Amino acid sequence: MIIDAHHHLWDPRSRRYPWLSDVPSLDRAFESSDLSAAIAELPVKGTVVVQATSTDEETRWLLDAAQSSDLILGVVGWVDLLRPGVSERLMQLSNLPLVGIRHQAQDEPDPAWLVRAEVIQGLGAVRDAGLPFDLLVRRQQRPAALRLVASMPDQYFVIDHLAKPEIAAGEWSSWYAWMVAMASHPAVFCKISGLVTEADWRSWRTQHLKRYINAALELFGPDRCMFGSDWPVSLLAAEYGEVVNLVEAAIPGLTAAERDSLWRGTATSVYGLSSRAGTS
Repeated sequence: MIIDAHHHLWDPRSRRYPWLSDVPSLDRAFESSDLSAAIAELPVKGTVVVQATSTDEETRWLLDAAQSSDLILGVVGWVDLLRPGVSERLMQLSNLPLVGIRHQAQDEPDPAWLVRAEVIQGLGAVRDAGLPFDLLVRRQQRPAALRLVASMPDQYFVIDHLAKPEIAAGEWSSWYAWMVAMASHPAVFCKISGLVTEADWRSWRTQHLKRYINAALELFGPDRCMFGSDWPVSLLAAEYGEVVNLVEAAIPGLTAAERDSLWRGTATSVYGLSSRAGTS
């Protein structure tokens, strides 16, 4: 059984996704029915859908999609961390399948956005609501992310896409040193996701990505790692099944219990999915 801890849905006919202008092949609606078709031949039994634009309206749309789906177990949504009343906003959503919060920090002009005082104050409300916070960062934002997790040791953080190592450019040592530092904080988890689009989209091979996956598993352990497809962004470089096969090919040495943590257990625990059908 697989729980996909990171995928997206979007509809540019109804709301604006600024980053889609850079990838015109994805500039169309991807809805729950498209997801079901993509996983039809795969053992994916539950998913977590993640925000793709910074609006309250999109979060509500994703929550509605989760409530009407047997497949979508939870939503990592968005709230404005800079706006007063974060606690009240989260309280309004507390009876809905909101399982985490994310902000696209990688797109902020200020690489230290994550450690602004008002952001940390907003994250205090996220912590008090018992919700993990997904870290979407690249190389430029990694120092701030490390400072943030050190300042909030009782907040769960989830590193999206292994912090986007620049695989196509051969980045290794700087990324690895940062991952070592992040792994030293026990409340930090990571998603093995989004790697095919950090590699060369046309020529990537399993051997190009395997060492990044293995490094994450060695540093964090399978009980702090979770699988994510990053579909449909992943379609830029691979089909859904190819992403699953990539991870499967990289983990032959894991025990059955470790495999269960990676494919299902960690996501279930961190995002509190066990209350939804089929994940206990």
